[in-house]
Amino acid sequence: MATITATPTEQETTRKPPLTLTPQAVAKVREIMATQDPLPAGLRIGVVGGGCSGFQYSMAFENQSGMMDKVFSFDDLKVFIDATSLMYLNGCTVDYVETLEAAGFKFENPQVKSTCGCGSSFSV
Repeated sequence: MATITATPTEQETTRKPPLTLTPQAVAKVREIMATQDPLPAGLRIGVVGGGCSGFQYSMAFENQSGMMDKVFSFDDLKVFIDATSLMYLNGCTVDYVETLEAAGFKFENPQVKSTCGCGSSFSV
């Protein structure tokens, strides 16, 4: 008797993203990306050393993923995250917020133990 084994589709083998991008954040990134020439392949989100508390978030457009990157899709927006940043971004939510005083991307990270006075850096 022959047995048939199913090969998982790409979607089934894709891991759950370590972070969440809100619909507002995705829309704003797409809006900004549309003004770039050439059009970037995706958005890099990372954590870099710096600031008064030790770490800072970084966001930049990229034309391709790096060798050590994990690639996640948020409503067809590709997000590249390097292996080191993955551990700091686990559980993080990225939102785009507009208020009377300011507008920008806001990171809500449950792993953060403290932030600096200006709110642009953090420690874990």
